[in-house]
Amino acid sequence: MSLSRQFAAFVADLRYEDLPPAVIDLAKGVTLQALSSALVAHDMPASRQALALMQEEEAGGAGAATALCSGAKLTKAGAAFVNAETIFAGGKWDTFRMLTHPGTAILPAALVAAEAAGASGKAFLTAVAAGYEVMERMAADFIPTVMSRGFHAGPVFGIFGAAVAAAKLGGLDAGQIHGAIAQCVNLASGNLEGIRSGGKSLREGGAVRNALLAVALAKQGTPGGETTLEGDAGFYHSYAGNNRGELRYSFTGDNRTDLSKLTAGLGKDWIFLETLYRIYSTAGYNIAHVDVTAALCREHNIAYADIDRIEAIVNWFETEYPSPLFPTPAIDGRPKIGSTQYFTAYGAATGGFPMLRQAMPGPGDSDPPEVLDLMHRVTIVPVVRRTLFGPRLTVFTKDGRSFTREGTGREFIWDFEEQARRIRPIAPGLAISPARYDELIETCRRLDGIDGAAKRLIALTIPG
Repeated sequence: MSLSRQFAAFVADLRYEDLPPAVIDLAKGVTLQALSSALVAHDMPASRQALALMQEEEAGGAGAATALCSGAKLTKAGAAFVNAETIFAGGKWDTFRMLTHPGTAILPAALVAAEAAGASGKAFLTAVAAGYEVMERMAADFIPTVMSRGFHAGPVFGIFGAAVAAAKLGGLDAGQIHGAIAQCVNLASGNLEGIRSGGKSLREGGAVRNALLAVALAKQGTPGGETTLEGDAGFYHSYAGNNRGELRYSFTGDNRTDLSKLTAGLGKDWIFLETLYRIYSTAGYNIAHVDVTAALCREHNIAYADIDRIEAIVNWFETEYPSPLFPTPAIDGRPKIGSTQYFTAYGAATGGFPMLRQAMPGPGDSDPPEVLDLMHRVTIVPVVRRTLFGPRLTVFTKDGRSFTREGTGREFIWDFEEQARRIRPIAPGLAISPARYDELIETCRRLDGIDGAAKRLIALTIPG
C-alpha cells in the first residue's frame, strides 16, 4: 500500500482501547497545554485580530463551532483558525524536533470536529493521538531539509495532523482518510521569507483551515491520488527535494533516511511520546537552558555572585534558527535580551523564567540586573550531533572551580501530573478564576470519562 493508505488504515482502525496508557496520558497533557496557551492569549492583539477577521468574513454564516475564550460562534473553519491563532499567540506550545508545534494545528481541528460530532472524551483522545502520530512520523527526519528549502515545517506538516484528527472524529473510513491526506499535499504551505523580511507569516491557522477543506473534499468522495506522498512528483519530492530519502540537513548529521520508516511499527512504536512541553514562551531550544542551568546551580548551591562565566555546548541547529541557510537576521549569536545567553543567565540568576512573560519584555516588564550582567559572560558553543534541546552546561565560579550538567533533551517530556504542576502557576494571570482553571485541569485529567468533551473544555475557557 502507498504511504497514505498505510496511515489511513492505521487511523481508521485505531480504537481508544489500542492506546498505551502513556499515549492517553500525553494526549490529555497536550490538550491542557494548548488550552492553557489560549487562555494566556485571550486578550492579546493577535487573538483579537483573528476573531475580528473571522467575524467579518463569516458575517451571516456562523454558528457551527465555538471560539475558545470568547465563546463567539463561527463556522468550523473560522473557529479552528481563531483557536489556532489564539493558542499560537499564548506561546505555551508543545514542540517536536524544535521546528514543529503540533498542538497549534491538531488541537484546534480536533476541538471543532469533536464539538460538531458531540464526540466523547475517548474519541477525542484517540483522534488527537492519531493526528500527532501521523504528523510527527511524516516530519521527523525531514524537518531541517524542508526548512532549508524555504518552507516552514510547522504548517507544512501540521496540516496532516489536523486533517487526521478531524477525519477520525468525523467518522471517515480508511478510503476517505487516504483521500484527505492526499488533498493535504495539494494544500500544504508555509514559507520563511515573510518573517525574515519584517512580516508576519500565516502559519498553523492557515494549515488548520486547509486541513478542514481537505477533510470535506475527502468526505464528498473527491479522489486525491494514490502516491501523493512518495511519488515522483509527490510531497517529499516537492518539499524535501527528492523522494529517495536524501537529506540536505539533519539534526543528527545523518544525510539519508528511508521513507519506509514513516509507517514502520505504526501503533506499536509511538513517536508521539517524544513530544516536549514548552512552558516558557520562548524558542524551544532555550527552555533547557533555563531549567538545566537552574538545576545545576541548585545542586551545587551556586549563587549569581559566585559565577565567573558559563559555557553551553549545544546542537548547532539551535544557533542557526530556523535554518542554517536562512537564519533569522536577529539571531546573530550575540548576548542580548531574548538570546540563548539571556535565558541561560535567567536560569542561573533566578532559578527559572516568568511563566506569564513572553520572550521579549512587554510594557511594564523588567529584567533583574543580575540577568542583564551575567548574559554577557555566557558562551554558546555549537557542535554537530549534539542532542537536540540537551545542552552541556558548565558553570565556572570565581574561586576557580567548575560544575557541569548534561541536558538529556527529555527534561520537558512529562506525564500529565507533572505537566499540570508545571503549568499551574499561570493561573493568576488568566481571564478565568484559578478555581475554574483547576476545573479545566481536572476535566483534562478525566477526559476519557466525559461525554461531549469538546463542549465542556471550550466552556471552561470562557470567562463567567
